[in-house]
Amino acid sequence: MSRTETVAAFTDLYLPTVNGVTYTVRLWREHWPNCRTEMSVVYPEMDGYDPCDGEHPIRSVRAPMYPQYRLGLPTIPDDLEVPDLVHVHTPFTVGIAGLRFARRHDVPAVASYHTLLGDRANQHAPRGFVGGLRATCRAYERSFFERVDHVVAPTSFARDHLIEHVDADASVTVVSNGIDTEFFRPVDATAFRRLYDLPESGERPVVGYTGRHGHEKNLEEAIDAVAGTEVTLVLGGDGPARDDLEAHAADVDADVRFLGFLEREDLPAFYSALDAFVFPSPVETQGLVALEATACGTPVVAVDEGALTDSVIEGETGYRYERGNLTDFRYALWRVVEERDRLSDLCRRRRSMLSVEHSLEQLAGIYDRLL
Repeated sequence: MSRTETVAAFTDLYLPTVNGVTYTVRLWREHWPNCRTEMSVVYPEMDGYDPCDGEHPIRSVRAPMYPQYRLGLPTIPDDLEVPDLVHVHTPFTVGIAGLRFARRHDVPAVASYHTLLGDRANQHAPRGFVGGLRATCRAYERSFFERVDHVVAPTSFARDHLIEHVDADASVTVVSNGIDTEFFRPVDATAFRRLYDLPESGERPVVGYTGRHGHEKNLEEAIDAVAGTEVTLVLGGDGPARDDLEAHAADVDADVRFLGFLEREDLPAFYSALDAFVFPSPVETQGLVALEATACGTPVVAVDEGALTDSVIEGETGYRYERGNLTDFRYALWRVVEERDRLSDLCRRRRSMLSVEHSLEQLAGIYDRLL
């Protein structure tokens, strides 16, 4: 069997933008040399980030409907060497350029299925047009993913969605995106609690979420779940739904703290300060923040939909609840708080399975079989 040493990653999302795709591409690129040689990356040029060696920004324009993102022109950098394999992370202009590059140089092309495009149609179309837009998105996804040699999906939910709902005739393997378990680990959170004036450990339950405050994340349900209880809800991060969430929290009898954007260095302490990480978002293909919390020894209360049915192991790394059922949500919270020590111990035992090194070992095996 041949051995894959060099990989060129093509992505429409990269630094300085912070999201699950950019986190994964950066993490894989940083850790790939630990097992093989080099993983370069091609991405849209964007103000606020200076490329390092092996990073190849290309000219870009502002993305329609998403002014915070850039669309790269479908070109190939002159200094990009032909790799053993191409890995495309997004199905847009840069991803398409990656496919063309792979075919031109007769190297295998692998794609990651990070985002369910069709399931976000209701964010961009009036109610009467949602069905048509969703069908168009799925047709586009089907066309794109059927052009690659192999697809990796972060969870069995994402794999099944691509095969059964998008109806793509593709070979798909489940490989977790993985996280940096050297960084995400249990730490002493005393200083973090005092910095943000949070209840001390054992004083009252503290649960929380960090990440994008988007309407699709369903965070209002978490506010409703703690309303009228002795539970403190801590929300880190920011996004377009934040103003609405703050207004809603002010209208209900709930202790909700909005911390704003947290620096990466603060995240292990944030997770470690919580009795439970709450994740009511039904639109995830994996939910990396749930894995980060688990690696920090913090169990998760998650909606029983989407990829979280895979990412949160019932009774081991947390509990799941029925979407929209506040009684079920509160019961799951109560169970996690009551069983915190047992669940935390089980979370810690799964750390090696969550590591990016474990994911890249699986990924390298897939790459090698395609050469």
